[in-house]
Amino acid sequence: MNDNRTYPYYFSLGAMLLYVLLLVLPGVAGILYAFTDWNSYDSAVHFIGLDNFRQVFSGENMYLSYIKNTLVFTVSTILLKTAIGFVLALMLSNAVRLKNMHRAMMFMPAVVPMLIVGLIFKSVLHPDTGLLNVTLRSLGLGVLEQQWLTDLKWAFKSIIAVDVWKGAGYIMVILLAGLQTIPKDYDEAAEIDGAGFWKRIWHITLPLLAPALTVSIVLNLLYGLKIFDTVYVLTNGGPGYATEVIYTGVFKEFSMGRYGVGTALSTVLFLFMTVLGYFVVKWMSREEESH
Repeated sequence: MNDNRTYPYYFSLGAMLLYVLLLVLPGVAGILYAFTDWNSYDSAVHFIGLDNFRQVFSGENMYLSYIKNTLVFTVSTILLKTAIGFVLALMLSNAVRLKNMHRAMMFMPAVVPMLIVGLIFKSVLHPDTGLLNVTLRSLGLGVLEQQWLTDLKWAFKSIIAVDVWKGAGYIMVILLAGLQTIPKDYDEAAEIDGAGFWKRIWHITLPLLAPALTVSIVLNLLYGLKIFDTVYVLTNGGPGYATEVIYTGVFKEFSMGRYGVGTALSTVLFLFMTVLGYFVVKWMSREEESH
């Protein structure tokens, strides 16, 4: 069999047709419905132009807070997961005892379903019987007890903390793979020349780790913008609207039969993902070329 044989383009038409039917057409139809008053109370669908988008961005409803919470969650988790994952990757890239076991332990939360993680942490963060508050009381630190998932001040921070706990190990694996591609000679030569640890990290490790950082940041960006399960399981958007994000808003709009507004919110999310993803990749690629 000749592995170098070139097949005609029409061999790919079947796959392209399936892609268009199953992904492209539903996506385009969804965007078109964002410009209508589609709902469960009226069988007729009317074109209303940008009214749904005006409603989303008007500030009269809670939709802007959904967008704000989504962006805050995305930026916070990108920074925290990247920083923690980088530190863990540095630690576990060196010769340490039981290195593979430690790597597996750090990565394990990433493979646990979010439903399970949410149920566990709802129990851990329970204000009366939760492990965290019980431990604080037993250590004489009862003053630090909080209503972790029902207090306006702490609910969103708790969600971010749970997500970072679950995802930092995944980012660690990506960055660890990047670290292993960096030749040790660079670091050793810089050390001989008198460069300290932080200078070597800043001028050697981070520039050479740029491709892995680009992958991790883009993955975190896309995941953060479409976050749903973590919020839904832990707080369902409460207390009040304090932890609502775009996708929980979309879910609730569809649950109430307001399909047009829900589709408009989903379209806004799609535009955010497309635009932000493009600029992040472009910026990171420019950083890679400059080094």
